[in-house]
Amino acid sequence: MSRGRARLARADRLTLAAAFVAVATGAFTFVIAATLFRYHSVNHDEGVYLMQAALLLSGQLEIHAGALADAVHPWFFIEDGGRLYPKYNPVPAAMYAVSMWLFGEPRATLAVVAAGNAALVYVLGSTAFDRRVGLAAAVLFVASPLALATSSVFLPYAPTTLLNLLFAVAYLRGVRDRSLALAGLAGVAIGLAFFARPFTAVLFAAPFILHAVVRVAVAVREVEILSPSLPGTVRRHGFTALFGTVFVGVTLAYNFRLTGSPLTFPYEAFAPMDGPGFGERRILGHSEEYTLELALRSNGYALWYLATRWVVAGPLGTLLAFAGGGLATRRWLSGRRALAEGDSGVEPLTERRFERTAGLLLAGVVVSVVVGNLFFWGTNNLLATLSDPTNGLVAGFGPFYHFDLLVPLSIFGGVAVVAGGRGLSRLRVWLASRVTPESAQAIVVAVAVLALFGGALGAAAVVEAPLDRHAAYADKYEAAYEPIESASFDDDLVFVPTPYGEWLQHPFQSLRNDPGLDGEVVYALNRDPAEDFAVIDAYPDRELHRYAYRGVWTPNPNRHVAPKLESLDVREGARIDASTTVGVPDRVQRAVVRLETDRGDGHAEYDVSDPDDSLAVDWSVGPDGARLAGDPNATVPIDPEGDEVIVTVTLVDPAGSTFTYRQEATVRSTDEGIDGDGVEVVWPPERSVCRLVTECGTGGTYIPDDPDAHAEWVVFETNAEANEER
Repeated sequence: MSRGRARLARADRLTLAAAFVAVATGAFTFVIAATLFRYHSVNHDEGVYLMQAALLLSGQLEIHAGALADAVHPWFFIEDGGRLYPKYNPVPAAMYAVSMWLFGEPRATLAVVAAGNAALVYVLGSTAFDRRVGLAAAVLFVASPLALATSSVFLPYAPTTLLNLLFAVAYLRGVRDRSLALAGLAGVAIGLAFFARPFTAVLFAAPFILHAVVRVAVAVREVEILSPSLPGTVRRHGFTALFGTVFVGVTLAYNFRLTGSPLTFPYEAFAPMDGPGFGERRILGHSEEYTLELALRSNGYALWYLATRWVVAGPLGTLLAFAGGGLATRRWLSGRRALAEGDSGVEPLTERRFERTAGLLLAGVVVSVVVGNLFFWGTNNLLATLSDPTNGLVAGFGPFYHFDLLVPLSIFGGVAVVAGGRGLSRLRVWLASRVTPESAQAIVVAVAVLALFGGALGAAAVVEAPLDRHAAYADKYEAAYEPIESASFDDDLVFVPTPYGEWLQHPFQSLRNDPGLDGEVVYALNRDPAEDFAVIDAYPDRELHRYAYRGVWTPNPNRHVAPKLESLDVREGARIDASTTVGVPDRVQRAVVRLETDRGDGHAEYDVSDPDDSLAVDWSVGPDGARLAGDPNATVPIDPEGDEVIVTVTLVDPAGSTFTYRQEATVRSTDEGIDGDGVEVVWPPERSVCRLVTECGTGGTYIPDDPDAHAEWVVFETNAEANEER
């Protein structure tokens, strides 16, 4: 076989291996996304992109919620006159929407993006150096925990890197091959990346832009003054700039459509002080004085965590990247290529110059991403505690604002791997001159196996911790969603709790509405009585439910809650007569029964001495107020627009310890009674049982169907009937 055919066969094997890596990466990413992240992750931005993807599929850029906007407000959506739109640009969501449209499964996009990134890292490494480097780089890239975790969730970082990689490949090949078409593709790719994440795209493209400006300046200076045509270099880079600028215009038009100003991005409309820059930075209730010193500290920690935890094999992978970069630099300075002569088919001098240019541009990406991120306080927010890599979002995803650094790190690491392989070959030749060829081969194989084994152990060690954290989150959400997943919804309305404030999909990302707020189930926030009644009035024919849980929802993956899904109905009449029966243990000597309202205008109360093993309390609600049967002369006024009637039964033992049954019924006055007015009550009320205090929030939510939730003697039964007599 001739040398050319042998080289072609070797190239084909490497390309086939790279294709296998890409396909395997896509399949593995899909499996991780469908299992480990089946309920999404602790980063609640995922729900934003999926909701945005659903909007795009329905031909909408925003939710038209009208008066219900606050009740159905998704996380990180901006409310503007009854319409709700996301703070993020729509390119990543559009990618997810494609697979939702084609397959009904957005995780297919995650697989395609992950496979595409692996393939493009291979092509970029092959373009800059050779196919062996490209293959090694692709393996190093996909085996990095940062790539594995971030590519498996519905976040914008891996999709934007796909566009940045496409830009880099098209740009470099356009320069090498003098291709106008590739130059145009580069412009489209970086333009789309800018539309997706402007700051990220600018940082990645900065060294390429600088290179293009220099090349154009040189070409213009060297062109003959009377030449009627532009140099090819100017045409190609102008083509790239043209297409990139088109998408900058699209981005500004999108801004104008949503925010009313082309220069105001949606994220600025959401939080004007959240963008790049120093000084006071603020988003929602979180603010900080972001200084250069803080930027250097937080980014220093982020880069350290990236180097030691989030690249393949941790410190070993980082050392490979530095070794590869150092080797390439030393050889470039001596006028040589980083490795053996490649197979690009161009003459050696041009080949050396091109490799050096490509390598310097990749190194430039490192500089621009590192320096540029100093100006953005987002990295600081990833680190809940700067010196603790197991706290905050960085614990589960790594420093994802530096995601693009994986590209040059992997490629230079690939240079070191290939150089190491060549070193092993030379070692085998050297040993063969001193021992038998078989012994030399065995020694080299042993060294290679030890290196691979050590690298595999290092890779497994760094990826184990974040995967374990995500597995714990998945178990937590699986337990929390159990009653909802067990239910069959068909024209239903579910009120959900607000542990992190009045946001849907925060933290319950899976509980998303259809874009038209008209799906088989509509989720609404459980808020004030008047606001809840407004939602009920907007959906008069739906079955009502309340999703609640016992416990306190925290980001701690090991702290679970006990959930319930409770059917509701609205009782209405001239008066609602209610009764509450509670269990009483033997040691209790006294009980205090109390009725009040959220409005706070007075209360009714009486004591019970030596109660039996159960205690029944009768009370009623009418348009004029709420009454407690044991205190008939006391009427507690209610807010006619909506109020909460709170009935508590506090048991007191001889030592003074207390146990309180608490129920909160949502009520309002109506004009539907027999005398022209009446009352409505949402039934059953929210119930909780509290030790030592009379109000304990979700920590004491009553779970009637869970025998392990409460002591045996705890009984909490309620009943209500409409009465047309005042």
